[in-house]
Amino acid sequence: MTARPGQRVSHRRGSAGRRATIAGLSALGLTGAAIVTTSMLSTAGAATSSWPSDTGGKPVSSTVPVSGTYDGGMKRFYGTGDLGGDGQDEGQDPIFELADGATLKNVIIGTPAADGVHCKGSCTLQNVWWLDVGEDAASFKGTSSSARYTVIGGGAKKADDKVLQFNGAGRLTVTGFQVEDFGKLVRSCGNCKKQYKRTIVLSDIDVTAPGKSIVGINTNYGDTATLSKIRIHGDSKKKIKTCTRYQGNSSGKEPKDLGSGADGTYCVFSSSDITYK
Repeated sequence: MTARPGQRVSHRRGSAGRRATIAGLSALGLTGAAIVTTSMLSTAGAATSSWPSDTGGKPVSSTVPVSGTYDGGMKRFYGTGDLGGDGQDEGQDPIFELADGATLKNVIIGTPAADGVHCKGSCTLQNVWWLDVGEDAASFKGTSSSARYTVIGGGAKKADDKVLQFNGAGRLTVTGFQVEDFGKLVRSCGNCKKQYKRTIVLSDIDVTAPGKSIVGINTNYGDTATLSKIRIHGDSKKKIKTCTRYQGNSSGKEPKDLGSGADGTYCVFSSSDITYK
């Protein structure tokens, strides 16, 4: 992929916003020091649109399996050898593969990024950054309707297509994230062989153009997407679609686009939930 200069946007969020972030994270089951750390990451992330510096590079030649918690210490991980690709070919291996219940935090994924991060079940990605998305930044693949995938803070840029690919079942919650120069921030798989009902919650997100769509869902499988506190930068003509509805399938065919925008049933948000900067 050809690197393009990132756009930088800055604005401030007051104490009320931080209190709201902490309250939301409490609802996700994060308490004490975890809330304080996450609140700081969110404030330093989506609210300021600043990208972190790495503490050193670490080449990865084979997928790193993660169970429990893996703290990358803000090192920049990048693929080499078999993981040295950064194209859009399907089926690439990831840099990290998380077991059910695992947490990956304080990681920068550089280039080549291969297929980023795979979650085999419930997982948490905290303060994870992608500098140049390869195939997808992260893919969520759990098969249980009770699976919970949580993305807290972090960001991604330079994604020709999808950033967060939701192939499995369950609920994906993304808070305090930022994305710029992208295709789709979140996409519920439109043509996977095995389809599920998927629930997507996006809150406190900074989106910087160019981009195509914030979230795409399949209404025929009962998907829903709830959006709040979405800030869109550099899109005065409002070209970025907020929530796109599709008729998904399991045959591999291209899904049918059914339209975009809030409908109160599948794409749930009000005009005040989307602001343009």
